Amino acid sequence: MIPAPEKLFDELFIFELANNHEGSVEHGLKIIDAMADIARKHGIKAGVKLQYRDLDTFIHPDFKQRDDVKHIPRFLSNRLTADQFLTLLDRIRSHGLMTIVTPFDEASVRLCVDHGVDVIKVASCSAGDWPLLQAIAETKKPVIASTAGLSVNEIDDLVSFFNHKETELAVLHCVALYPTPNNMVQLNFMQKMIGRYPALTIGYSGHEAPDNLDVVKAAVSKGARMLERHVGIPTNTSELNKYSMTPEQAEQWVAGALMAREISGQDDHKHISQEEKESLQSLQRGVFATKRIMQGTVIKRDDVFFAMPARPGQMTSGEFGRYRASFTASRDYEPNEGIHEAVEADNIRIMRTVVHDVKGMLHEAKVVLGRKPDIQLSHHHGLEHIRQYGNLTVNVVNREYCKKIIAILPGQIHPNHVHRRKEETFHLLWGDLEVTMADKVITMQPGDQVLVERGAWHSFTSRHGAIIEEVSTTHIKDDSHYEDKRIAALDPTERKTTLGEW
Repeated sequence: MIPAPEKLFDELFIFELANNHEGSVEHGLKIIDAMADIARKHGIKAGVKLQYRDLDTFIHPDFKQRDDVKHIPRFLSNRLTADQFLTLLDRIRSHGLMTIVTPFDEASVRLCVDHGVDVIKVASCSAGDWPLLQAIAETKKPVIASTAGLSVNEIDDLVSFFNHKETELAVLHCVALYPTPNNMVQLNFMQKMIGRYPALTIGYSGHEAPDNLDVVKAAVSKGARMLERHVGIPTNTSELNKYSMTPEQAEQWVAGALMAREISGQDDHKHISQEEKESLQSLQRGVFATKRIMQGTVIKRDDVFFAMPARPGQMTSGEFGRYRASFTASRDYEPNEGIHEAVEADNIRIMRTVVHDVKGMLHEAKVVLGRKPDIQLSHHHGLEHIRQYGNLTVNVVNREYCKKIIAILPGQIHPNHVHRRKEETFHLLWGDLEVTMADKVITMQPGDQVLVERGAWHSFTSRHGAIIEEVSTTHIKDDSHYEDKRIAALDPTERKTTLGEW
């Protein structure tokens, strides 16, 4: 996966007060201070979330005095005024934490705006409340939406609605069972959402038992980039509910998530340390001469044997046995002496490794080309420099219209050029791309399109790699004119190699 630019919600921990303030500002401040201590201790990005309800209108008048309807007595007994909520928000801000509020009615949405709340949260029970969602979208504030009980189609509707409203959106997977048993957490579905909504921050809101730290570790390892838990502090007269965490439990929850993050790695690249290389080298077989080898001699298999240990800088059996590998002795070698030779450059090997890398990128991007695509390598400064300059092109169709799939390797540059007869549009399918056109740099993310008109000079590059769909008028063989005179002097067959298929 190619890393996206950091979003507002990435790596965010949310501490949810809900009604655990017990209708007391002092008690709410105590919880906020405890969560702020955890955030400071662990150096995390964190927010504290409150719930707003305009109880005078939210509850039907005929039910306000009844205690036989679930939730209503609790909401009424924990009532806070707008000014009291503002006091809690001010304390959250004083700690440098994000202010997040879940409004359950339109009046509460307006209060969120009046209070300058950073983020509005959509509760799962409100995710289909379209009058409320419309009011939230009109605020233009960032939104986090929980999705307990929603089908995939309903989540699609929710995401599409806020996308059309150009709302910065994050989505939380959660389950509305309190507490949630392990067999109902369903983190595979959260992982499905990560693939389904790649432009969004996807996270997990937990309702499992507060001493269950396994779920948060699994959620992080599955890709959750935002986490939420209910928190509170028990008193002499009241206990916390079965899904809210004490400060001690919340700190263990944060520590568990951070541990899982560390174990999972900082990104999806494979970072190989020098210590790891040295550890493996100590177990690898080196290449040794079976007889005297004279300088300038091609080293053949019968001239060497393989044994451990391989010394630093010595050729290994794996390097010697690579496909099409060949070596010429740069000096004389005595019997049993270790061979120290570099792998000689080979155009077949260079092309093979580029094709294999692009195959992997296409698999990650889930772009399927079929079994026998028409492949062409561009290498403007020679095959030995293809990882710096060039690209791999798959020619899909070329009639009155043309379609190509273009792969750009990490760090690769396609030099500045112009088409006199062809017009093309780049549609970025995967990765990141910078297109320079008329001295303007256009930074693209997946889904973005750029029109390159006839006569427009342009170049492009990618930091982490890119898969582009190019749609154009008919491709004409001699219609690419390069600014670099060294490239311009080349015949197209000198800067391109046709492979035909994988």
